[in-house]
Amino acid sequence: MGSSTGKVSVSEAAKEMVENTLLRKPGGEDILEEYKSENSLSHRTRRQLVNILASDMTERHGRIPSRQQREKYALGIITLFPSLKDPFSPKGYINQDFLLLFGAETSSKLLEKWDTSLKPKVIKEAKHLTPSTVVCRLLKAAEKLTENEENGKLYGMRRINISPSDAEHKMVHFYKSGCSIDEHLQGVEGKQPYILAVGRVQNRIDTFYIAVDKQLIPCQAKCSLSAFDELFKSHYVFNLSYDESLVHLYTFVQTTIFNIDVTSTDESPRVRELRAKILNEN
Repeated sequence: MGSSTGKVSVSEAAKEMVENTLLRKPGGEDILEEYKSENSLSHRTRRQLVNILASDMTERHGRIPSRQQREKYALGIITLFPSLKDPFSPKGYINQDFLLLFGAETSSKLLEKWDTSLKPKVIKEAKHLTPSTVVCRLLKAAEKLTENEENGKLYGMRRINISPSDAEHKMVHFYKSGCSIDEHLQGVEGKQPYILAVGRVQNRIDTFYIAVDKQLIPCQAKCSLSAFDELFKSHYVFNLSYDESLVHLYTFVQTTIFNIDVTSTDESPRVRELRAKILNEN
């Protein structure tokens, strides 16, 4: 007899956990039946799946489950529903996957807090940067643009050895509608994710994508802030490290805005100082 007799693999154990959770939760059996008949889940059903499992995870492990616990649920999902495994699905599910990993309260922090409390404070701090043409342009745009007027332009915290324009380019590329996107993707080196904003002109973006490892994932986002929200979350969904030159920016977003792994993340003194100033300022 094989040595594996009686043993259950990690993936099978995770699958059984997720399946048992769905069988005992309201609406769970309907999710299983839909997948059985369609070999897929609709957007609405997938969101219901994530909500049920996120709630169960919180009930079992508290408001802030460990990374291992979150990963077990994610493994159980793709083992029980293998057709959901492909991260480059035409619809893209970055928000839902991040929601499963961290819960609804954490997932919504950037979009809920940015305009009301964070944006004015970040602008105030950015005005203390060494002035340059790019910094002035980005500040002017940040102060004047409303949610409906945003043009896909994003910017990062200044860091030694990278200019604001270089930071901007590492996070977002504009591509004119009608041109070959494949040609653009093949010409980009590296595997770090970035936003590809597609439109006729830069101030009228039609579609946002997350580009990663020469693949495109359509964003649900309709504005640059939401696109950046998905860009940040993609690092966790696809288990990617931050770009070395943008690590301070992403660490700031991670700890200050999303409150993820605050005590265990290696932060620069500048990030800690900026977080304290922003969070303590009335």
